[in-house]
Parts: sequence; C-alpha cells; structure tokens
Amino acid sequence: MTVTSDLAPKLRAQLEADLLRAEAEDTESVEAATLRLVMCAVRDRDADARAHDVCQGCDDSVIRDVLELIIRQREDSAARYESAGRIEMADRERDEAEIISRYLPEQICGKQLDSAVNEVIEDLNAHGLKDLGKCMSELKSRYPDCLDPLEAGKKVKAALR
Repeated sequence: MTVTSDLAPKLRAQLEADLLRAEAEDTESVEAATLRLVMCAVRDRDADARAHDVCQGCDDSVIRDVLELIIRQREDSAARYESAGRIEMADRERDEAEIISRYLPEQICGKQLDSAVNEVIEDLNAHGLKDLGKCMSELKSRYPDCLDPLEAGKKVKAALR
C-alpha cells in the first residue's frame, strides 16, 4: 500500500503542528502534555504497523481510534478520581479528554441521528429486525467516523420494531 501526498495523514500533521505551537507557548501546559501523550501513542502504533510491514505507519482512521481510546481512558480515570475525592485530578483528566476530542469529528446524535436512521430504513425498504445488519452497514458507510455504532444500533432496532 503506497501513500501519496493526497492520502497522507492530515490528522497526524495537525497534531504535530498543534504540539509545536503548544510547546512554543508553554511547555508545561495541559495542552502540550496531552498532545505529547497522544503523539507517543501514535508513534507506538506506527512502530506496531512497521512490525507488520506497513512501512508508512498508521493512517488517520487508526489515529482516530487511538484518540477515542485515550478519551475513554481519561473519562474512566476522571470518574475514579472523583469517587476517591480527588477533584483536581478528575478535572485534569476531563481537560485532557476535551483537548483530544477537538481532533475527532463531531458525532451525529439526537434528531440528526433519528433522521439519518429513518432515511436509511426508507432507502433500503427495511421492515424488521432481519434488516438491522443491512441498515447498520449503510449507516456506517454514509456516516464514517461520525457515528456512534452503539447509539445508532439502538435507534435502528427501535425503528425496525
């Protein structure tokens, strides 16, 4: 698989540029520390990709997966810190999660998700739960990277009943 300049990971470039800017402003800031952490995780995935003969490293979809994982970890840590009474540590974890979430596409939810689900069901002429997989596949193809599969699955299931 060859990477051309058009397909080069844009998310990686954005993260690197923002890290340089954040470090230039204040190397001890939460933003700089968070972006360093993210870049370390991305480089770790790059090393893993190279070990599996993917020489150009990971692409934007893998980087988004890394970001989502780090956000989930931060949210879990914040909840644990809060239950232990360490409010400032919980706030720091939430700040880090907020910084990282800037790099992820906005998730469709609420009425927008309801509309997308109804549109797919209508387009596919789906009538029952037997069409759930077909509807989910179509939703994922129409809304890549901005669809919460768990939430969408619940909506599709409710609409098909």
